[in-house]
Amino acid sequence: MEIKAVIFDWDGTLVDSVDHIADSLHQAATELGYPALEWEAYRDIIGLGMVEALGRLYPGIEHEEMLAIRERYATYFFSKVTTPQNVFDGMAEVVADIRRSGLGCSVATGKSRRGLEQALTSSGLGVHFDITRCADETRSKPDPKMLEEILDFYGFEPKNAVMIGDTRYDLEMAQRIGMPSIGVEWGVHKRDVLGDYEPHAVVDTVSDLRAVLGL
Repeated sequence: MEIKAVIFDWDGTLVDSVDHIADSLHQAATELGYPALEWEAYRDIIGLGMVEALGRLYPGIEHEEMLAIRERYATYFFSKVTTPQNVFDGMAEVVADIRRSGLGCSVATGKSRRGLEQALTSSGLGVHFDITRCADETRSKPDPKMLEEILDFYGFEPKNAVMIGDTRYDLEMAQRIGMPSIGVEWGVHKRDVLGDYEPHAVVDTVSDLRAVLGL
């Protein structure tokens, strides 16, 4: 790859937050009378915007019901602050080294702007990113709109950037516009799923990610 910018997913890629998200969704939905689902169902929608996620979990759900679950979810999710200890081992150094190398560095996430802003500050990672895009201010993954907006910011073509993520939604988003991608196996989806979207590589360790990026 000959890239000028690296675009990261957040949850499950940079930060170990998948179980907390799944638990918060489970608690919010069941307290409002929705059936408990298999744990993998909650995990599988991580990466989507909240509206899209709830639509998949509970087909036919009304908008007002979505708002109620989202409000209850926020109560649980924001009860736990993302700290530097929640960043996957070695990923803070990867992000810092990308910036030192002169490459652009950004985030494309299914999180809300409110959630990301808090996490950028409390995790200590925020200083490294040129631009961040969230699902509630553009279109949800796997629509590539947020990648297109990041590319517009840099003035780059899709081939000039790489998307790094742990879900099929991350890699499908990149695939739709011809952007190279790298799947990481320490989050939601594994190699058998990630490989369906023609990634440049799928890695299972941070050391392997560094090697693929040439850091």
